[in-house]
Amino acid sequence: MAISLKLSDEVEARLDRLAALTGKSRAFYATEAICKHLEDLEDLYLAEQRRTEIRAGRVETLSLDDVIRRYGLES
Repeated sequence: MAISLKLSDEVEARLDRLAALTGKSRAFYATEAICKHLEDLEDLYLAEQRRTEIRAGRVETLSLDDVIRRYGLES
């Protein structure tokens, strides 16, 4: 899938510099940055969604003690 991005001059210059220094393409680093940050965004937004569901009472929560007992994690 092709994506068109508008980067600031500073970000574009940094990307160009990195690509030139390493011999890898700008697309390589753009893809790397998106993939790494996408995982963080997924974690953040899924956690926020779960928090909203918990606050609305739509999901069950357990205390740490309950989890330890339920899964036999006592030491």
